[in-house]
Amino acid sequence: VVLGGVGLGGRGRKDLDCFLRQPDVQFVTVADPQKERREIIQRFAAKVHNNKECQPVQDMYEVFERDDIDAVLIATGDRWHATASMIAAQHGKDVYSEKPCSMTIRESQELDDTFLRFGRVFQAGTQRRSVDNFKVAVDLARSGKLGNITSVYAGIIKLEDDLPWLPGEPEPDKSEIAWNRWLGPSPWRPYNRQYCRGRWRGHHGLATGYKLLEWGSHTIDLCQWAIDADGTTPVEYEAIDDTTVHAKYGNGVKLVMRLAGFKGEGEWQPGLGSCPVRFEGDEGWVEAGDFGKIVVSDPKLLEGAKFDPEMQGIDPIKHVRNFLDCVKTREKPVCNSTVARYGHVAGHAAAISWKLGRKMSFDPTKESFVGDDEANRMCSRARRAPWSV
Repeated sequence: VVLGGVGLGGRGRKDLDCFLRQPDVQFVTVADPQKERREIIQRFAAKVHNNKECQPVQDMYEVFERDDIDAVLIATGDRWHATASMIAAQHGKDVYSEKPCSMTIRESQELDDTFLRFGRVFQAGTQRRSVDNFKVAVDLARSGKLGNITSVYAGIIKLEDDLPWLPGEPEPDKSEIAWNRWLGPSPWRPYNRQYCRGRWRGHHGLATGYKLLEWGSHTIDLCQWAIDADGTTPVEYEAIDDTTVHAKYGNGVKLVMRLAGFKGEGEWQPGLGSCPVRFEGDEGWVEAGDFGKIVVSDPKLLEGAKFDPEMQGIDPIKHVRNFLDCVKTREKPVCNSTVARYGHVAGHAAAISWKLGRKMSFDPTKESFVGDDEANRMCSRARRAPWSV
């Protein structure tokens, strides 16, 4: 599988490391509007993996237009994930994209529709579907060993409104940072070096709204999987406060998105780590988190379960392998575009409920709020020209 990269920062380097540890991957180029960043990736590939083939370029279209490239790893900031992924698909590339995979409900729909229309393979970087302890927890819920599932819990971080924009600074030379390309489809803003150093999070148009999908893109995804809801969303949303959003599916199952942390705040079991989930049935419950741990209501539930407790939730190695296998077989990966669509729609809808501060009804078939024009206007946003799809 011949691979190219787009926008590979710290997380992208972790993903790339997993790709380059596979014997059937040939990494040939990386695109980034920042000269320093693309040269870091070139040195990393050469030094850590003895890969001398990576040729850095500034323009991502130079990657997409190469006929020899099969797949692209996209690990930009949030603003570019969906747009770059769809452009790659239009150029015949399969895509592994970091999360959150979309900026809005509408973009979640467009992303899925594009990959289905062009017949390309898409894997969302919500890698916890490929991590052992989370898989065991989901299997317990889906197998009926917990009884009828009544509630599922998704760990999130505290919701916050958009940050004010940083003051403008003189733009660097375009050969160092192509600022217009770095902004891409997001609203135009004057350059500030802090944006390019990770301070883009929390700013309108650069990051997905209000931080819910920072962890929620992972944990809501797992909750949807646990209750066989990959093709739907909750029908009601109600934000309780900045740390908790309640939702309910059409079959009555409750989804609770609530604050989580490394020390098990609130009702979470201690020591789970980041991105915890909890699945409750009328006969038992299970919790899992990033530290490879599983906690159950009855130890007998784990009899016969096989998982590596040392495997961390942030490790995408098995997720990358699943993607590469599907590139070859043309099967759908575990976090394909349709799975990502509905999990992200649920997260965006919950964030809108929090922002507007009221209980809302949602139609999963139409993927829109019922009788709420203000909320429906928040389901999409314009992309800055010329980056339309």
